[in-house]
Amino acid sequence: MGMTLERLADFGAAWKKKDLDLLMEFMTDDCVFHASVGAEPGTTFRGRDEVRRGFALMIAHDEGLESQGGDAFIAGDRGASQWSYSRTDEDGQVHEVHGCDLFEFEGDRIRVKDAYRKVHGDIGDAAAR
Repeated sequence: MGMTLERLADFGAAWKKKDLDLLMEFMTDDCVFHASVGAEPGTTFRGRDEVRRGFALMIAHDEGLESQGGDAFIAGDRGASQWSYSRTDEDGQVHEVHGCDLFEFEGDRIRVKDAYRKVHGDIGDAAAR
């Protein structure tokens, strides 16, 4: 049995609930998590204990943000899903972060979760460098 869109949505729901035990039920023993932030860029966590630690760090990193799911697809043993986070500041301005996860599956479990995110910034600042 392979990964299904319903099971992948269940993984997203576990992430939204911040349920580390449930999240880890979706992961293989040799799992890898490439976080969307970190020094590499994006810190890599390998193995169940480290991936669990990485998930906890990312959940803490995004604390206070409201998460929304997005479209997902599966093609054989690979897949992707879109997501976003938002927060409203004291002035009522909404700030959004958009991202996606690229997955590699082994059966109905996730072997690799590779996360990417887009954040607000002025492209003119980057072009000026």
